[in-house]
Amino acid sequence: MGRELFGTDGVRGRANQHPMTAQMALAIGAAAGRYFRREQGGVHRVVIGKDTRRSGYMFETALTAGLTSTGMNVLLLGPVPTPAVGLLTPSMRADLGIMISASHNPAHDNGIKFFGPDGFKLSDEAEAEIEALVAAGVEPAQAHNIGRARRIDDGRFRYQERVKSTFPQGMRLDGMKVVIDCANGAAYRAAPEVLWELGAEVIQVGVSPDGYNINDECGSTKPRVAAETVVAHGADLGICLDGDADRVILIDERGTVADGDQLMALMAARWAEEDRLRDGTLVATVMSNLGLEKYLQGRGLRLERTGVGDRYVVEAMRRGGWNLGGEQSGHIVMTDFATTGDGLMAAIQFLAEMVRSGSPASALASNFEPVPQLLKNVRYTPGNAPLETAAVQQTIRDAEGRMGSKGRVLIRKSGTEPLIRVMAECEDEGLLHEVVDGIVAEVEAVA
Repeated sequence: MGRELFGTDGVRGRANQHPMTAQMALAIGAAAGRYFRREQGGVHRVVIGKDTRRSGYMFETALTAGLTSTGMNVLLLGPVPTPAVGLLTPSMRADLGIMISASHNPAHDNGIKFFGPDGFKLSDEAEAEIEALVAAGVEPAQAHNIGRARRIDDGRFRYQERVKSTFPQGMRLDGMKVVIDCANGAAYRAAPEVLWELGAEVIQVGVSPDGYNINDECGSTKPRVAAETVVAHGADLGICLDGDADRVILIDERGTVADGDQLMALMAARWAEEDRLRDGTLVATVMSNLGLEKYLQGRGLRLERTGVGDRYVVEAMRRGGWNLGGEQSGHIVMTDFATTGDGLMAAIQFLAEMVRSGSPASALASNFEPVPQLLKNVRYTPGNAPLETAAVQQTIRDAEGRMGSKGRVLIRKSGTEPLIRVMAECEDEGLLHEVVDGIVAEVEAVA
């Protein structure tokens, strides 16, 4: 069957609308439980984490009911970052990990992300089999085999200790002033505590979740308040996480924002100097700036590009045996330390380089001059297929012809929202805007 439920990162949508309803979560929980439950003997466990959205209570309860109905025992972590689920799934010998979050999306959205027993996100093939089980229906377990659920109180602390263990032994952040914006999301307690325990003076933003304010004018997609706070307090660095803390955007002491490409450039160069960057390769998506690729080439390093989505970055890393990758949006994946993107972990690696080098954030967060890049999103009516129309396809071909060797055009559907993302890069900014605006206008006409 086709992939109707699963997008690029699990199941996602507006809460209480298909597919993100309590009934569907119940069915997904039962299907996932049946897929992962071994046929013979043993304890069958699943760990469930969530961010701070009000709808998380509903989905946590529905998933628990579905999973226990197939004999799975459920361990509830409460609000924790997504990478904590990736960590605790193998640590707690669980068959499955689930994170309830819509990442950087608004509070009215929610999502369900899956991790296998090794702590890595599920493959497309595994998700397709779970989706087939949802469609077919699942026979529940016999009454004496129903699972049970319990709260795990120390999951966040286990995660915090893992994050701190990646910071260089004996190094401290004494004397450093750090602004941390937690987007009123899953890391609202973990991130400030880790930074304080490492010695930093911590100024907190976005740490008062009320169920509805996650990512609301704060976090990695809205860094303005954090940037203003950095400047106002004379801070050394600003760290902006998203709602589930698997991505990060940095702000230097001047209030300038640095994206994931700049952070990856720094880490790749530094790791290569230390002979830690496997095969001299960084893995990033097609969205990463051409400037990053040129920067790496100038240092004899290679950029391996993948489709959009941190899970595809991780899959490529695992296939190639590479240990550093990420996305321009701020997912930074370090498989030496974690199984998925971890915004807090990446941020403290940057802080460690600040301490080691004695350099300000501004000197470390502007490693290359980006090629002018323009991204515009066009919302379309679900069920429409604007990219399949002849007029849109012709406009895209014409745009590619005009770009030639001067740049590139990338058009794609979002895997998490009904959006067409129109992106182009070109040294000629006038041509760049003409090309993008032309495609956007044509897509809007049929959206």
